[in-house]
Amino acid sequence: MRGHGFLLANYVPGHSLIHRAPLALKFLLVFGCGLASFIVVDWRVSLAVLAGLCALFLLTGAGLKKLWAAIRPLAAVLVVIGVFQWWMLGAPTAARIVLNILVCVVAASLLTATTPVQRLLDGVVRAAGPFKRFGADPERFALTIAIMLRSIPYIAGTFADVRDSARARGLERNPRALILPVFITSVAFARQTGEALAARGLGDAED
Repeated sequence: MRGHGFLLANYVPGHSLIHRAPLALKFLLVFGCGLASFIVVDWRVSLAVLAGLCALFLLTGAGLKKLWAAIRPLAAVLVVIGVFQWWMLGAPTAARIVLNILVCVVAASLLTATTPVQRLLDGVVRAAGPFKRFGADPERFALTIAIMLRSIPYIAGTFADVRDSARARGLERNPRALILPVFITSVAFARQTGEALAARGLGDAED
């Protein structure tokens, strides 16, 4: 299975101001952008925010190629969403919705591109710490996110491989030839991951 990035940019080592920024500040940036996507009603504001986030991303040294790689998997979906919303609600609303989605993606990519995965997971554990009194398990929560970060690129890569294989056989328009192999491979990957975790005693509730 080929390696594939999917949706979010991978960590790029660097010493930019954003790399050195506190993790809590980066979390707040992502949270604020997600919240703003429900509040902002003017597409011009969304465009200005997106332009600012793209500028910050480029200032990290990650490069335009990484930025495009984070957006590219969503391009086709965003076109469909934009055309549908344009037809239903008009161009300004369609632009606002598409731009707000891009704002969230770029903000999250800014976080992952400037923060090592281990530091990100440690931050999640600390952030979830206050919820232990309510029965939450911060370590398990971080483990879930780590598995998710590992699984999404794997499944995306599997889909790309299956699609290429189906195209070579002239079956690229056959849903069964695309969906069934990906489903089977994903289930097998999930079982292997579960067995590996069980063998190491990870994810089990403490007595």
